[in-house]
Amino acid sequence: MSSRDTVLGRVRRALADVPREERPGDVPVARDYLRVHGARTPEQTADLLAENLTDYRALVHRCSADGLAGLLARLLAERGSASVLVPDGLPPRWLAAADAVRIADRAGGTPRELDAVDSVVTGCAVAVAETGTIVLDGGPAQGRRRITLVPDHHICVVRVPEQVVDSVPRALGRLDPSRPLTWISGPSATSDIELDRVEGVHGPRTLEVVLVAD
Repeated sequence: MSSRDTVLGRVRRALADVPREERPGDVPVARDYLRVHGARTPEQTADLLAENLTDYRALVHRCSADGLAGLLARLLAERGSASVLVPDGLPPRWLAAADAVRIADRAGGTPRELDAVDSVVTGCAVAVAETGTIVLDGGPAQGRRRITLVPDHHICVVRVPEQVVDSVPRALGRLDPSRPLTWISGPSATSDIELDRVEGVHGPRTLEVVLVAD
């Protein structure tokens, strides 16, 4: 008997007492699991997000809304970025102080053109404190998925506390599953069988997250 036969046999046995006309939507599923672990203030939730992002080797910065333009200009200058990719809907004031050349995101852009861009700056849809994850859904200031996968340097701006939630269940409640969701926990990283870590294989080598206090 093959592994496939074994698995299908177990499925048939598990479904033996289920009426053939029954569908998954006919049976209510209990949703009584914990939606968050512990009680936190908004400040503590933001601190947890920063801590977990740092654990994933993301670079975390904090600033006020008034200080955002200056901070982004400094981060791009320190990186030596001569060009920055700008998605649709990115507030112009975010990059008002930056010297880098703005490259507009366009549907016809090729991977080679994206690879030539030094940095990309985006917003996000939501950030999850317990997992240190930021989620992009292609909305305003986020752009298409590939603009945050090809360039080597990604700066993501998160509005605090508006866009920060405690847990994944609470994040899912804010997201539309029909949109192109990108879940990011730190810079792209992988390792081989000898556990040699390599960053930048499946996305940016450097991820910087700016927590902006609303």
